[in-house]
Amino acid sequence: MSAGWFRRRFLPGGPLPAPRPPRPRSSPVPYRRPRFLRGSGSGPGTADAPRRPDVRPVRSPARGRALPWNAGYAEIINAEKSEFNEDQAACGQLCIRRCEFGAEEDQEWLTSCPEEFLTGHYWALFDGHGGPAAAILAANTLHSCLRRQLEAVVEGMVATQPPMHLSGHSICPSDPQFVEEKGIRAEDLVIGALESAFQECDEVIGRELEASGQVGGCTALVAVSLQGKLYVANAGDSRAILVRKDEVRPLSSEFTPETERQRIQQLAFVYPELLAGEFTRLEFPRRLKGDDLGQKVLFRDHHMRGWSYKCVEKSDLKYPLIHGQGRQARLLGTLAVSRGLGDHQLKVLDTNIQLKPFLLSVPQVTVLDVDQLELQEEDVVVMATDGLWDVLSNEQVARLVRSFLPGNREDPHRFSELAQMLIHSTQGKDDGLTEEGQVSYDDISVFVIPLHSQGQRSSGH
Repeated sequence: MSAGWFRRRFLPGGPLPAPRPPRPRSSPVPYRRPRFLRGSGSGPGTADAPRRPDVRPVRSPARGRALPWNAGYAEIINAEKSEFNEDQAACGQLCIRRCEFGAEEDQEWLTSCPEEFLTGHYWALFDGHGGPAAAILAANTLHSCLRRQLEAVVEGMVATQPPMHLSGHSICPSDPQFVEEKGIRAEDLVIGALESAFQECDEVIGRELEASGQVGGCTALVAVSLQGKLYVANAGDSRAILVRKDEVRPLSSEFTPETERQRIQQLAFVYPELLAGEFTRLEFPRRLKGDDLGQKVLFRDHHMRGWSYKCVEKSDLKYPLIHGQGRQARLLGTLAVSRGLGDHQLKVLDTNIQLKPFLLSVPQVTVLDVDQLELQEEDVVVMATDGLWDVLSNEQVARLVRSFLPGNREDPHRFSELAQMLIHSTQGKDDGLTEEGQVSYDDISVFVIPLHSQGQRSSGH
């Protein structure tokens, strides 16, 4: 695995180092102070990616056993937002077994992957809110959930065409025809495994936080390189883009209350009891006041993409289900994202109304066929939490990538240094990069993944 990444928290005066935080008594996850590691000089730079000899299995908080992969974590400098940093990340090599071994799953695994395994690479960013607990759990757990889900379908993934039955027997003569007519491919099984892994991880987080009396949630952005394809799964408002010499391609979409308005409104329409009579599901250009009673105003319901007018009634004066515009939009006046992990105990302030029914843990998955690209050495994927994108556009990030990489080809750590430069540019110190006065004080985590090396590896398992 080769990728550059960097993450740091900023205050107006610049980055501030924090002392090593104590481990909380109620935390279900041991806080690990990771070591900073460098990639070897022979390949692309990896500022915080682990070298294989230094890696040991990571214990899963859910199962209490070793995880069969090479996992790397990097420390974030803490500041004022939380005792621990709410941004977390994980990266490593996924080792997928081809068959079930029953009781052996409870045994310790070696960090090396025998050739009979299907192997891939994994990067993930988690942006926490309401505390760091959910993000820490996700960083320690999601890759294990994904490995289990992939192992459950691996026989179908390596087949020429995924069979209807993994047992190898066709129960119905039309089964092969069904798979062909539906156009089911190996990548569909990987997409399904990612979707199931996010849901499984969400359930683990819910159980662990409830058992420890903690709360919180996190967004999740994951990239998996497997069988010549890059899968980008996003649940939240982080973002991934592909940057090439003449192309900038979004690989994810942000999920906010505003972008998922129709889904959220439809849920409130089907289950009005979720609003407890305190909110209205209808969308208006602004929150209505008593003076609007009897007036015809613009509105939208769940079935509408356009706008219409309605005569304002007393029930329309309730607080809107989705309030605010753009990045200020809030779900039930509380949360700025509509997908993510955790938040099982989150309620609207001073009410018993739960937000979890409106939150999806299922990601949107984008597939990039790396083998079909004529890759150049400077072709990269940039993954970052929302703090970066609050300040820089896709095009601005692409300009930074294109201006930095060609002049630093001999630097083995250039991808890590590029990730650092992207974060540095959000401080408003580089003229012409950001809009006047735009500075990010949010947590920021960045991965820079060179696709050229991924393409070279995809020729074999």
